[in-house]
Amino acid sequence: MSFFRRRGSSQQQQEQEPSELQTESKVNELKAALGPLSGRCSLYCTDACLKRYLEARNWNVDKAKKMLEETLAWRSTYKPEEIRWTEVAVEGETGKLFRANFRDRVGRTVLVLKPGLQNTTSMDNQIKHLVYLMENAMLNLPEGQEEMAWLIDFTGWSFSTNVPIRTARDTINILQDHYPQRLAVAFLYAPPRIFETFWKVVKYFMDPKTTQKVKFVYPKNKESVELMQSYFDVDNLPTEFGGKATMKYDHEDFSRLMAQDDVKAAKFWGFDDKNSSATTGYAASAVVAPEPDSL
Repeated sequence: MSFFRRRGSSQQQQEQEPSELQTESKVNELKAALGPLSGRCSLYCTDACLKRYLEARNWNVDKAKKMLEETLAWRSTYKPEEIRWTEVAVEGETGKLFRANFRDRVGRTVLVLKPGLQNTTSMDNQIKHLVYLMENAMLNLPEGQEEMAWLIDFTGWSFSTNVPIRTARDTINILQDHYPQRLAVAFLYAPPRIFETFWKVVKYFMDPKTTQKVKFVYPKNKESVELMQSYFDVDNLPTEFGGKATMKYDHEDFSRLMAQDDVKAAKFWGFDDKNSSATTGYAASAVVAPEPDSL
């Protein structure tokens, strides 16, 4: 997600959008400030990663260093790369959040969110599920692509299925503090009027630059529909988002896919063989809940 504040003067604007040479210089400066890294920290802190943190802090190296060090500390305790699908599979049974099998027009990974299909009450597990899917989406980004797109379907949403404000705040804090510059756009498709009250509170916790990436889309509004179609091919876009494709979430198939990705993640992060074997075993068995009748 983008979480740097807008600045007014042309000089400040230039600081936000440095030249390629200046960008490289800033990345090298941040790299030197961080000092030697090893293990998973070195895997995480790629040049592209350092650039995202610099962008999130207006290219201020000291602030970017502080932000990144806080992320590394969080990752060392929360260990998002070690979350296995088996730990969060129950959260995904209804298809309330999953990685889509299509990309947007520029090849970005797409996460589909359906908050109306909420099926659990543990806020900690719900956040853990989101973090797992964020890590999975990052793992599946095309080479050279750093951002992803979100599609949010409000069918069936109500205050009874909505997360508490505190959980929303905690979730936003994790996303903005530890996943900067990861969101390209988030389309909120046909949100009910009562959502506007919730949104007014939630966006208080968000950086203004991020709120600009959140797009409200209403099926009868020509401009918002055209905007969405500029990001997605209608032939790939599911009908629930105004496209022509049929999308049906199959929990068993998705569980197998996630188990395979767990093996890929373990290899990337250098997990021990025992962990990798456990993930592989789950890929073979994939004991999951029955597929929901409809979505």
